[in-house]
Amino acid sequence: MLQKSILPSLLIVFGLILSGCSPEPGVTQSTIGQDRGDSFQLAQQQGRANLTVLYVPAEGFAYTNADGELTGVSVEIMRDFARWAERHHRIQLQLNFEAETNWQHFYQRVMQAEGGVFGLGNVTITEARKQELQFSPPYMNNVAALITHQDIAELEDWADFSSQFAELEPLAFSGTLHEVRIRRIRDNYQPDLAIQRVTSNPDLLELVASGAFYSYVDAYNYWRARQAGMPLRDHPLAAETDETFGFIMPLNSDWTQFMQAFFAAEGGYRNSASYRQIMQQHLGQELAELLLGHE
Repeated sequence: MLQKSILPSLLIVFGLILSGCSPEPGVTQSTIGQDRGDSFQLAQQQGRANLTVLYVPAEGFAYTNADGELTGVSVEIMRDFARWAERHHRIQLQLNFEAETNWQHFYQRVMQAEGGVFGLGNVTITEARKQELQFSPPYMNNVAALITHQDIAELEDWADFSSQFAELEPLAFSGTLHEVRIRRIRDNYQPDLAIQRVTSNPDLLELVASGAFYSYVDAYNYWRARQAGMPLRDHPLAAETDETFGFIMPLNSDWTQFMQAFFAAEGGYRNSASYRQIMQQHLGQELAELLLGHE
């Protein structure tokens, strides 16, 4: 629906956000205590570094494939970063991946980390978050979609919201920018209703598919859910396309400039054949092309 001519032909064959998957060798589950990694200064001195890479399991971005291997868009970009560091700077990076299934815990862990710790969780880059974390350059543009059950007619004018959504309640993924969007809509059109909250995309999608709620979700999650047969509709009038995702690092990290150099090298990483291939392999060609088109 975000592009009506594209959505009906999408052949994206993968499921919803993963949770509780078994890690590959070298991948651990979340631990208690402060997360740490080697500094870039130490990496320059020794020619090697151990980095902690926290990730939120997400199909297409950080997931275990049929062979039991951790892969996905975010994971493979980090591996390209490690290959670039060794090839061009003779620094060997050991990426120690750790799963954190709770997005808010993931965010807090990176905030409180020390040194060479990176977070892969499709975190939207905002000025407010830059006061809490450091960001890599954007690795992907996002489309935020307003979704309902498919029986709700497409919203073509905001003036019709109160009547078309009269039987629906606002629902939000707690702690995300989508919650801010839902609160704004609620305040404008349904000020007497409480916002219901969830802490995972699967729960959000299931509740919206029940026919009782409306919510915002990232476009790729919506499309996967539709491909899986969930009775959902998006409302292009309310789509927002000005977001970008970045990897996050603690404020005390000295890896930011090196990460910036990686994204800028050789004409720009996001212009590279490797980046395009990663997007197409893990998101499906049509969805990848649509997201690449918003760059």
